[in-house]
Amino acid sequence: MPATGPPADAPSATRTADAPPGGRTSATLAWCAAAAHPFVLFAGLQAGPIRTAPELRILLVAIGTGLLLPLLRRRPEVVLGLLLVGLFAASTTRPSAGLTYLPVLAADACVGRLVAHRPLRVALPAAAVTLAVQIGSALYTTSGQDVFVTTVVALALAMFTAGLLGHSSRERRSHAAELRARTAAEAVTAERLRIARELHDVIAHSIGVIAIQAGVGRRVIETQPAEARNALATIETTSRETLAGLRRTLGLLRASAKDAPGHAPAPRGPAPGLADLERLAASTADAGVRVEVRRLGDPGRPPPPEVDLAAYRIVQESLTNVVRHAGARACRVTLERGEDVLLVEITDDGPPTPAAPPSPVPSPEEGYGIVGMRERAALLGGRFSAGPRAGGGFHVTAELPLPHPARKGTPAP
Repeated sequence: MPATGPPADAPSATRTADAPPGGRTSATLAWCAAAAHPFVLFAGLQAGPIRTAPELRILLVAIGTGLLLPLLRRRPEVVLGLLLVGLFAASTTRPSAGLTYLPVLAADACVGRLVAHRPLRVALPAAAVTLAVQIGSALYTTSGQDVFVTTVVALALAMFTAGLLGHSSRERRSHAAELRARTAAEAVTAERLRIARELHDVIAHSIGVIAIQAGVGRRVIETQPAEARNALATIETTSRETLAGLRRTLGLLRASAKDAPGHAPAPRGPAPGLADLERLAASTADAGVRVEVRRLGDPGRPPPPEVDLAAYRIVQESLTNVVRHAGARACRVTLERGEDVLLVEITDDGPPTPAAPPSPVPSPEEGYGIVGMRERAALLGGRFSAGPRAGGGFHVTAELPLPHPARKGTPAP
């Protein structure tokens, strides 16, 4: 059975043993101040010559109550016990009822803290004992049945209020802990999705090209050795590029951690972008699909890095789907840059395919390519659509927003 750790506010033996000297000194002083509390409180509440100086008695009561504050956070149960012992012992001397208000309120505050930070099996008995001691003390400080009944009702209401405040504090802390756990879980999920998208986009296209070239080489190795050598060369080049992409992706994933001593840092090359489309088109042509790349609009200014990478990955995944599933011979990639949007279109000339209803969870045959492309566009605040064309083939469109260029003469906000 797993061991249950102590509450956050309760000091453990290990924590006490490992505490620095300053911490041990403060703890010793807190315990000494708490031990002096009953005597100071009794001096303030007891009958005697000091009764002629009410201001001094109130000051002693306040000091006696304040002596417990350093220990309240560490041991609220001990503080409550000392308060109740001092209150009841001093009440037997029949002091003025007004002098007991501060110790009573301090005891209620201890009960509220117990409700907020301790299990109910501890807090509820403590509240019952506290209310019983306060009522017992009221027997000595009140006169008349009506005054006693009124005092008991006031004590019960004060105790109930302290319990409600403690319960509210407990609920707020619990809700905050749930929000932190939910935020952490969402961050982990988002990071897993990002890793999945990167690995999928890095591997899927290259594996598709390698599979096709391996099949070509196997079929013509006996009759056309030169063609088989070309297929093997394509496989080698694509494999090296895939390995470099994987190393780059893993290097980015490890960017937040320090490199271990004695190990070389992971290689980190530049991320691919739209400038690499011609090379991507050439590798797709090696797989049997001719790709035409058209650039429209203003190609002079490169898009931001996150848009550049997203657009490249969308084109890469679309070409991978064309090679693996479309049965097409040609494909057109169109990039049109406007003032505030980058339009990416990929169309192929494959045979007509029936339109399938969209599904939030792709089947194993469909894979996660379209889901990843849609997520990439959504993360940038863009729009994405994909589906078969009426005349045959498939059409993919992504609209990725671009930041507005700063206008000359316009003051910065």
